Amino acid sequence: MTDKTQKISRREQILQALAHMLEISPGQRITTAALAREVGVSEAALYRHFPSKARMFEGLIGFIEETLFSRIKLIIGSDMPATRQCEQILILLLAFVEKNPGMARILTGDALAGETERLRMRVNQLFERLETQLKQVMREAELREGVRTLIPAGSAANLILAAAEGRIRQFVRTEFKRRPTEHWSEQWGCLAQGVFRAQTVR
Repeated sequence: MTDKTQKISRREQILQALAHMLEISPGQRITTAALAREVGVSEAALYRHFPSKARMFEGLIGFIEETLFSRIKLIIGSDMPATRQCEQILILLLAFVEKNPGMARILTGDALAGETERLRMRVNQLFERLETQLKQVMREAELREGVRTLIPAGSAANLILAAAEGRIRQFVRTEFKRRPTEHWSEQWGCLAQGVFRAQTVR
């Protein structure tokens, strides 16, 4: 095994340990000392791989972005109806945080309290990007399918994403007891009926 491979493995180990600690210690701030103990190395060893704790969080946010948007690209590129695409994007988001509770704390900002503003801005940008993707799907729906939203596409995209965000926040607030996908299929049915309407495009 090369030194580079060892370095990559240790970086991944540190990020996995941080995500695990966020999951098992809801509401608590993670210190580098505690993280070093979890990984089984010294704090100095942590800083050889990441110059700061903020960079560790950035590594996790990068993982979230890559996981979500690589799959969203496939959803948007499919021939599914627009309502189904929106549904699949939101289910992807909710299922991801349900499987990765520590990541839910990052997305709600709970884990970033007291950390650098740059991290919160990056999470904000992630949600803005999600909203933009949903809005794009809605705008293309009228052209491709003769389906439009009852309110402007931007407002509709904001509404359905806010509903999903609420489920994620509830997941964190209940210390991961209320699963974000619980009842979502029925809730999405109500949301979709309130957001989309069929229209003949001339």
